[in-house]
Amino acid sequence: MSNNIISVSQFNTYVHNIFLQEELLQNIQLYGEVSGVSYSGNNVYFSIKDEGAVLNCVKFGMKPGEYIAKEGEMVLVRGSPNYYVKGGRFSFNVSRIEPYGEGVLYKQFLELKNKLEKLGLFDSARKKPLPSNIRRIGVVSSETGAVIQDIIDITSRRNPTLDIVLYPAKVQGIGAESTIVAGIAALDETNVDVIIVARGGGSVEDLATFNTEVVAMAIANAKKPIISAVGHETDITIADFVADVRAPTPSAAAELVSINIAKLAEAMQLNSMRLLKLVNQFFDANYDRVANLISRAQNSTVLYLQQESANCANLNARLCNASAVLLQNTIHKFDLLAQKLENLNPVKILRLGYAQVSKLGKVVSSVNDVELNDTINLRFADGAVDCTIINKEKSNDI
Repeated sequence: MSNNIISVSQFNTYVHNIFLQEELLQNIQLYGEVSGVSYSGNNVYFSIKDEGAVLNCVKFGMKPGEYIAKEGEMVLVRGSPNYYVKGGRFSFNVSRIEPYGEGVLYKQFLELKNKLEKLGLFDSARKKPLPSNIRRIGVVSSETGAVIQDIIDITSRRNPTLDIVLYPAKVQGIGAESTIVAGIAALDETNVDVIIVARGGGSVEDLATFNTEVVAMAIANAKKPIISAVGHETDITIADFVADVRAPTPSAAAELVSINIAKLAEAMQLNSMRLLKLVNQFFDANYDRVANLISRAQNSTVLYLQQESANCANLNARLCNASAVLLQNTIHKFDLLAQKLENLNPVKILRLGYAQVSKLGKVVSSVNDVELNDTINLRFADGAVDCTIINKEKSNDI
């Protein structure tokens, strides 16, 4: 066993001095793709990387107007390595930053974005609206960490009646894409109303799973509405463009799908009070008008009935007059017919001295109808007699 026992501070100081004393490592230039940019005052912290490695960098004392590296850019940095004694961390202290072409990941991001946009996957016309009544939420995310817990906490606080179905998936690293795709497909066949694809913030590399074509196609082909809730508000992924709705954070997605029952009840009560107030104001403002309309309706009804009564009386009088005239005309016609009938009455003629002659029940109208010794019947106005023909003469005067 070695007897060279030293403290942590001694070891870290020794390593620190190695970097300071190595002249070949001082004021050198490196190039790589920027990732994980963050700020603290005038200091900027970031990483540069290539296909094989990542290097943590820091630029102290950024000045106004000085070039600021952006996520995904390819940059050229000048500086020296440094080993932080107190924290035991290695970093590259940057004295100058310059753009150095386009980052590989960012270039791949743009190429895939352009490809999917040409296929129409970003078109608003194909976006599915969120259901108005969400009862069950599907979540594709890691089963550990703060994301799923935030979603559960927010939804249960706002609406405890909601159900949450979690499909545990890897959200970064090797094989993450396949678990995200499998999770979307599995939840799409269940009775969830909406699916949230979520993960917390991170670097470009951490979010790379959500910038892949397989994940984008799984989101686009889903039958259920998909909400993309990946990273922080400033993080933009391909999944955000393809999803039906993009939420800036997983917490925002939870608020988006959960109605705040308490605020809803409060709003309903407030609206009820407003409605009641409006109804009362309406009746107060229109009471006199309504009363006037009722009075006018009643007066109009009385006047109408009076007019109709007068019309009925007039019609009745006209009917009576017409009936009297008709009756008089009918009586007059009857009298005329009676007079004609009286004038044609054979009894009346007989009273004038005439008689009706018949033979064997048949009327005799000519002297030729009788012979001597025939018995005939003479009917007078007051009786009849039988006579025998004893003389027959024919007159030539008629």
